[in-house]
Amino acid sequence: MGSPLRRVWMGFAALGLMASGGCAHAQAPAAKVPAGTQAAKDCPDFLPAQTRCFAGQDANGAYYWIVIPKAWNGALVVHTHGGPRLKAPKPDDALEDLERFSVTVKEGFAWAGSNYRRAGYGVRSAAEDSDTLRQIFWDQFGRPKRTILHGQSWGGNVAAKTAELYGQRADGKPVYDGVILTSGVLGGGTRSYDFRADLRAVYQYYCQNHPRPDEPAYPLWQGQPVGSTLTNKQLDERLEACTGVNLPKAQRTAVQQRNLDNILAVVRIPERTLDSHLGWATFTFADMVNKRLDGHNPFGNVGVVYAGSDDDAALNKGVARFAADPEGVRRLAFDADLSGKLTVPTLTMHAIDDPTAFVELEQVFHDTVAKAGAGDLLVQSFTDEHEHSKLATPEYAALLRAMSAWIEQGEKPSPASLAASCQQAVAIYGEACHFRIDYQVRPLAERSYPR
Repeated sequence: MGSPLRRVWMGFAALGLMASGGCAHAQAPAAKVPAGTQAAKDCPDFLPAQTRCFAGQDANGAYYWIVIPKAWNGALVVHTHGGPRLKAPKPDDALEDLERFSVTVKEGFAWAGSNYRRAGYGVRSAAEDSDTLRQIFWDQFGRPKRTILHGQSWGGNVAAKTAELYGQRADGKPVYDGVILTSGVLGGGTRSYDFRADLRAVYQYYCQNHPRPDEPAYPLWQGQPVGSTLTNKQLDERLEACTGVNLPKAQRTAVQQRNLDNILAVVRIPERTLDSHLGWATFTFADMVNKRLDGHNPFGNVGVVYAGSDDDAALNKGVARFAADPEGVRRLAFDADLSGKLTVPTLTMHAIDDPTAFVELEQVFHDTVAKAGAGDLLVQSFTDEHEHSKLATPEYAALLRAMSAWIEQGEKPSPASLAASCQQAVAIYGEACHFRIDYQVRPLAERSYPR
């Protein structure tokens, strides 16, 4: 349930209460608002009419939003956002995900989302902040008839870790009733990012500009050294100079095209997200290693045999090699790896052509759960979309409806039943469904070189 300190509401000057009024058959009770709080903005226009919104800051400094629709169905969805975001959190950051997943509120669920207490990596601290927000909601509005976790992208790792750490009370009774993980980074910290370490090594072999020859050398697994002033714009300029990735193909030089072709083929990443992955392998790695792991290296490529270039022998002979530090691996595993010990129904959804969190991470999660003996509590679904940050709206509605039925009636869904439910939601949300009920996810080793 959390310590009393975690349940304290802090930052009263920043805590906002926004009410647009109205009655409903399942409307939430009035919040127990601490003295000294201030009124703030109305609910955003993208939410249903007469929705009520609350914003605040918890005891650890994490900003959050709580939203309750007029026709509340009595259930709460605690949302864990993706990222990790490297900019300092701001009070209204949660609105981006609230808009993206406003289908949750339109389906009648209350929604609560934390920005997390700090910028950058940290799965356990984000999980604690998410469960703190769950407790805040319970304290203010009473325990809902069911509480569901929804994690998106990196937030999938956070939500799964939240369920592991805070999913049961001391007496063994459940805190959360279900978990939904969409586009999730579900390989944990020690499996999900190896390909980005490979990207740093392979990119540097071909481009030699990150760092440049006239800049101080540093180990590539570090992302960048402490004190570096390199910006995203400057990194994009270096990538463009080497590969011409943002130029039409006809405008690239022969050297640029060769570099680009080799990098993409060897690291097995899509062209359209090369710049993003290189950015994460630079700035997120720097945050992770320098600020969270005390400089210990969790990544290694010793023994990896790279393939797919126009000269694999030369590449493997000349590419930078580095060995993982056992302490770095241990710390990252403690923070972000998953046990697979599910205790409540868990649904996942992933686009087969997700260019950011590769669909093969679902295979890692499946095997981890199976090894823990919890396979009966997991249903995985896949779509033939080419997106990461948001899939089709009716698909999320189908997940929410299926989870409710699984919790309340014991009706375990299947990919086929999710597809059928999605079609029913199309009439409301006007977007097509893309479930592939016959898809079998491939091993991660086919996408990311095994260590």
